[in-house]
Amino acid sequence: MEGVLKKLRLFSEVVKLPHTVFALPFALTGALMAAQGIPSLGVLFWIGVAMLGARSGAMAFNRWADATIDAANPRTRNRPIPRGMLGKREVFIFSLASYALLIFAAYQLNPLCFKLSPVAVIITAFYSYTKRFTWASHMVLGLSLSMAPLGAWIAVRGRIDLAGLFLGFAVLFWVAGFDILYALQDVDFDRSFGLYSIPRYLGVAPSLYLSRLFHGFTFLLLVGAGWACNMGWFYWLGLVVVLVLFTYEHSLIKPKDLSKLDMAFFNMNGYISLSVFLFTLTSFLL
Repeated sequence: MEGVLKKLRLFSEVVKLPHTVFALPFALTGALMAAQGIPSLGVLFWIGVAMLGARSGAMAFNRWADATIDAANPRTRNRPIPRGMLGKREVFIFSLASYALLIFAAYQLNPLCFKLSPVAVIITAFYSYTKRFTWASHMVLGLSLSMAPLGAWIAVRGRIDLAGLFLGFAVLFWVAGFDILYALQDVDFDRSFGLYSIPRYLGVAPSLYLSRLFHGFTFLLLVGAGWACNMGWFYWLGLVVVLVLFTYEHSLIKPKDLSKLDMAFFNMNGYISLSVFLFTLTSFLL
């Protein structure tokens, strides 16, 4: 029993469960907007299962694909595979099982979700290799997470609508923006290992400006989603909160002072996703 619990802890470390705070609230926001209220419990359940499968599959596949890179990077060499706590083969099998769970959940939702589920698998797995040949890896990661709200939208409505696209692109630029910030800590390693990232090519200060621009796009796209869904005043109050959080996030990081990078990356972006969801939920409840 103790061995099983140890394995579960290691796999939870592989998939970084606390980072679920990034994508899941936006998936739920997409479901709320698509339903113009609260969807049925059955739909919410299978959206949650699909999210679990997609995220676990993508994170495990990334750890499997990046095992050699993680072992060489001082920041990541303590992850389970480089430490020898988990084997690459079992992590790969876990990834395949998780992706199978995604596809099964999509089948339970509706035909379009099921037909598009292999696309989600391909894109999220493909992301793991993009840093080897293109600086646009941040955008591909954003595309991967953008499927959370868009997929939830399709799960509820069975089709793609303008508001769902607004929400999906908002997440794309949001994730790409904060992933640029996250990559600042690996500039020297990326350069030495031949990996691609925007900070490696642009440097710290221009990368910060680009991240701010992307988050500006995120805010405008959230405005577009609210307009397309004819959201109530509480949603717009939430966007004011989001704007304040974005402003504070970027005030924490300066070209010559990255000491508050973790707070800007995890805390602020967690607050942003939760704020969008909670204010959207409250808008419908009221």
